[in-house]
Amino acid sequence: MKLLEERIRKDGTVREGNVLKVDNFLNHQMDMNLFQEMGKEWKKLFADKTINKVLTIEASGIAIAAIAAQYFDVPVVFAKKAQSINIAGEVYQTKIESFTHKKTYDVIVSKKFVGPEDHVLIIDDFLANGCALLGLIDIVEQAGATIEGIGIAIEKGFQQGGKIIRDKGYDLKSLAIVDSMDNNELIFREQ
Repeated sequence: MKLLEERIRKDGTVREGNVLKVDNFLNHQMDMNLFQEMGKEWKKLFADKTINKVLTIEASGIAIAAIAAQYFDVPVVFAKKAQSINIAGEVYQTKIESFTHKKTYDVIVSKKFVGPEDHVLIIDDFLANGCALLGLIDIVEQAGATIEGIGIAIEKGFQQGGKIIRDKGYDLKSLAIVDSMDNNELIFREQ
């Protein structure tokens, strides 16, 4: 998606450790007009799929998933990174290692919100090593639901996550794939 690539070039910052900082428009301060265009693009990319739920993980994925879900006219479910007293009853649970935070989270989704009848589109902001996606896939599989597709805003194509997910046979669509961030120069994959 050229619009997203242009915004990353303009406002993104490459940090030490293969970190692409996009907090001024994607995952801290959010550009809602850009999110609208991203939602429309995912709707086009997954137009042939039967989707009745969008699943993401807290926190950065929630806003883009919510905007995308409005184009599918379906609810958003987000995996929580901590058990709270607000979640009563049974949950699906998995462990996810965060590339950015260098921390492992116990992630949960209430069994009330995802089940065997669901056709799920997973949406997230970044794909690096694939840990978050593998955790969300695990939750959907525990639920016996169907994964119709996976939408990612920014994929780091030079890391293994995209290959791992595609090799498992999932329909993964990333709006921008960064193939290189060497010397602070961003190289995007043609799509």
